[in-house]
Amino acid sequence: MSAQLPHKTKLVKKLRRVVVKIGSSLLSDRRRIDRHRLEALAADACALHDRGIDVVLVTSGAIASGIARMGLAQAPKTIPERQAAAAVGQIGLMAAYEEFFAARGKLVAQILLTGDDLTNRRRYLNARNTLETLLAARVVPVANENDTVAVDEIKLGENDNLSALIATLVDADLLVILSDVDGLYNADPRLHPDAALIDVVERNPTGVLAYATDSAGPVGTGGMASKITAAIKASRAGIATVIANGIQAHVLQKIVDPDTSIGTLILAQGDRLTRRKHWIAYSLKPRGTLVVDQGARDAIIKRGRSLLPSGLREVQGNFGDGDCVRCITANGVEFARGLINYSAADLDKIKGLHSNRIEAVLGYKTSDEIIHRDDLVLTEVERDSPAPDR
Repeated sequence: MSAQLPHKTKLVKKLRRVVVKIGSSLLSDRRRIDRHRLEALAADACALHDRGIDVVLVTSGAIASGIARMGLAQAPKTIPERQAAAAVGQIGLMAAYEEFFAARGKLVAQILLTGDDLTNRRRYLNARNTLETLLAARVVPVANENDTVAVDEIKLGENDNLSALIATLVDADLLVILSDVDGLYNADPRLHPDAALIDVVERNPTGVLAYATDSAGPVGTGGMASKITAAIKASRAGIATVIANGIQAHVLQKIVDPDTSIGTLILAQGDRLTRRKHWIAYSLKPRGTLVVDQGARDAIIKRGRSLLPSGLREVQGNFGDGDCVRCITANGVEFARGLINYSAADLDKIKGLHSNRIEAVLGYKTSDEIIHRDDLVLTEVERDSPAPDR
């Protein structure tokens, strides 16, 4: 029996909400949207929806669709060209989704997001509330990166990353990443004919990154490495991931069938991170770095303590209070990220001091802690170590 099946049995029993990422390679061959493929995937998603499972789609394909609709001879190279292709392509892509879901009595909603929507706490909560309202109304949200205005966001594996963030946003039970590969292999199957498909990853998903490649197809932006990275993020939020080949018939129904082994199942690891801590760890871009001494590091990792000014040795970068910062050791190893209570300029004045000196030095005191433990989250490197974590 497949090692995957016992885990799938447990997973399917509690399955109520699924986020499905559909890769560009499934939807376009650079000349047009593959309407037959999209219709088959829509029918598959509707079958899950009819079973009472909430479905959120994260679709790629806007830029690829625009390439075809504009009659471009090759993929655009510059950001303005990519944004223009996305603007043209998004219309056709959503029209196809609406057509195929409407034929099965389902209503879809377009959700366009950028990195800014997920780094700003208020906009993050607004996005979550909108998605929850749509799901409560039995609408199928179809989300995509808003490539028409994004700049830094158009990069390798963005929609893989977006799917993991949305899975956390809606508190999904399962993330499904569909592309044109069967799953994760222990070697590149294009170069090694004897490569074996990894059926299930039960622990330490970071370790399987060694098997993944960064290469993507001509219309895609993310290779296997970006899919595994997305699965790691979902795993830390208590969400399992299946990476599977979306070309095969009824792939989603097979994924939720406890008697069918398909793709690579990456199990959730450890305690579920709160939404807020997951947001800090994965949605925010650090604005600076704090060099912390060994005693403060151990107190944070082993005893779940807050970071105090006495443990701060060096401040790097220019940031304000409320920004996200990295916490590193003296030898440069990152072990945590958190929301800072003081600006970089003020931290320079109180580093190494006892908390009872803060007000005397600064003329005010926001908190005894530089970063409160509720706003502090450990990173993967330390999380994979034997030391206990909060």
